[in-house]
Amino acid sequence: MATLVLGTVGRALLGPVGGAIGALIGNRVDHAVLGSPRRQGPRLAELSVQTSTYGTQIPAVFGTMRVAGPVIWATDLIEARGLTGGGKGRAGTESYSYSANFAVALSGRTIRRVGRIWADGRLLRGSAGDFKVATGFRLYPGTEDQPVDPLVASIEGARASAFRGIAYAVFEGLALAEFGNRIPQLTFEVEADSGPVSCDAIARALSPLVRPGDAGMAVAGFAASGGSVRAVLEMLAGMSRGQWVADGSGVRLVGPGGGTAQVIRDEGMGADGPGRRGARDIAGEAVVPASVTVAHYDPARDYQIGVQRARRPGGVRDDRLELAAALDAATARTLAQDRLAAYAVERVRRIVTLGPDALAITPGTIVRIDGEAGRWRVTEAAWEAMAVRLTCAPLGLGGPILPASPGRIARAADRAVGATRLIAFEAPPLTDELLSAPRLSVVAAGGPGWRQAELAYSLDDGASWTALGPTALPGIIGVVSAVTPGGGYGLIDRRGTFDVHLAEDLADADDAALDAGANLAWVDGELLQFARARPLGDRRWRLSGLRRGLRGTEAMIGRAVPGAPFVLILPGSVRTVDVPIAMLGRPVRFLAHGLADASEGVPATADVTGLSVLPPSPVGWRCRRAADGRVTIGWTRRSRIGWRWLDRVDAPLGEEVERYRIAIGDRVEELTSPRWSGAVADGTRVTIRQIGTWGASAPLAGIIGEIAS
Repeated sequence: MATLVLGTVGRALLGPVGGAIGALIGNRVDHAVLGSPRRQGPRLAELSVQTSTYGTQIPAVFGTMRVAGPVIWATDLIEARGLTGGGKGRAGTESYSYSANFAVALSGRTIRRVGRIWADGRLLRGSAGDFKVATGFRLYPGTEDQPVDPLVASIEGARASAFRGIAYAVFEGLALAEFGNRIPQLTFEVEADSGPVSCDAIARALSPLVRPGDAGMAVAGFAASGGSVRAVLEMLAGMSRGQWVADGSGVRLVGPGGGTAQVIRDEGMGADGPGRRGARDIAGEAVVPASVTVAHYDPARDYQIGVQRARRPGGVRDDRLELAAALDAATARTLAQDRLAAYAVERVRRIVTLGPDALAITPGTIVRIDGEAGRWRVTEAAWEAMAVRLTCAPLGLGGPILPASPGRIARAADRAVGATRLIAFEAPPLTDELLSAPRLSVVAAGGPGWRQAELAYSLDDGASWTALGPTALPGIIGVVSAVTPGGGYGLIDRRGTFDVHLAEDLADADDAALDAGANLAWVDGELLQFARARPLGDRRWRLSGLRRGLRGTEAMIGRAVPGAPFVLILPGSVRTVDVPIAMLGRPVRFLAHGLADASEGVPATADVTGLSVLPPSPVGWRCRRAADGRVTIGWTRRSRIGWRWLDRVDAPLGEEVERYRIAIGDRVEELTSPRWSGAVADGTRVTIRQIGTWGASAPLAGIIGEIAS
């Protein structure tokens, strides 16, 4: 570059001879025009790491590229508080969610649009423009008249910048729960120009000194950055197997096959030494590397870095080319192969000496040498002893496009976010925690791309709402499509089956897995487990090997009919809320707001029955009449904790005291042990309830002289 640009300046000032002299005397002006040759050009890593450091370069994007870009404006994180109920004498549990407002610079020149956006490697915005996480988004293309963003203006006031000439994106209220409550690493698919763009067009956009020349290589995208324009132009020329040559007061790109080559004749001026007629120099084979590696951004890999390599026998080093350009794998492999071949061909140097008329021939010019085959590029030009000495290197022909594979990639799923499905219900606790307030469970799901929704609940039929924050992990929600009756509860039901319709897959579970809690489902009030799940096609499954009426829900057996809801209880998929004990017998309303939901949200209602805080009904009715006519009634209490019966002795009480209420006909008595004795006639109806800390259980009913019902 130094010889080329100074040659141009010299010609403008001193004529042809001055041009030759200028081409040989230093590089001060060259630095002023194109920058220092020692400064680096664009590097691949610069486009993938997001920063907020003052002074970070903003690349000039051409074509379509995936870039990170620096954060150029941000507010503090925004905190939202949610409250999870709490009962009598128990404080509620606060939960917090966070969102962020910030702006990211994308390009130092105007762009057309932004396509996909990745956050920590996952798609934040899909190819259809749909966001996977709640956020506001505005794009400013980088024009010189773009307005100030309204959010920036509302916070910064008069000092707010419109960042004119810089393409940037503003995120408003980006939900951060999925990213560890921090701003994630973002990368953007930025389209600056439609279709491929040539190296020549890129160079002309970067510097007014670049004149129209050979088009050079066409790339899908390019991100210009680095220490100087000079370094970027050198990369563009290297990609095109070309060189910049003087053109008036500027330069133009000359490729290996560009233009009509001037024919020159070696006049052998300068007698002996390097200038003798036909002088030729051939470098040793060691100058040819063993391989050439081209690293690039591969559109087929979602613009992640791809690597293609060309090899030859022998050699001891690898020549690595890092291109901040979007190339397909085949083009990159061909480029590597051509560069390796060029190393071998360009070992030859042909020295030609000519008269003063050749002073107009500058480095980079393509010539033909009389008596030599092929085309040659002038690499050096010198004025010695009133003669022009040109050093020329042969130009190898580029090879055909070679097939190449981009390699395997674990591409981020781009699934549309479906509407939220919401189920709310009260169930017995699945742990041995003694609750002091009714606990409701909320399970939410959606389509394949659904992640979470914001949740709120109301204790006063919608008059006021309390925010709960985001839903839990996506659950598995389905619908019962058919029921085959079988045995009762307490044993494994080998005859009964449930057919359910749901989008996700189910799996079998052996006895050990079932004992550990696998395949636990809530079906319209009943807790059950299934050992086998057989696919029936069309997303339907037949469940068998049932354990029915678990944790005191045997009263719900038989309620499930086709159309009843089905929820698979998975770890992390249930969001719970404790409501006041005063809500017993009343409904609690829930609303979910997801990305694809209507503005009014998705509703669900749960009736507070006390199933989570009341003791289960007694069992094991026993009735015996003695010889004296007195009747003895006995029963077995159950507990709302200790369902696994680990000590094999007795279930824990789980209440403040042991109490029962027995109704025998019209008489009502309270007892402190599970036994009653007295005179009563056959046929009298009896109901027994355990009195717990927070209320009475469902009744155990029987008739004197009969088995309990």
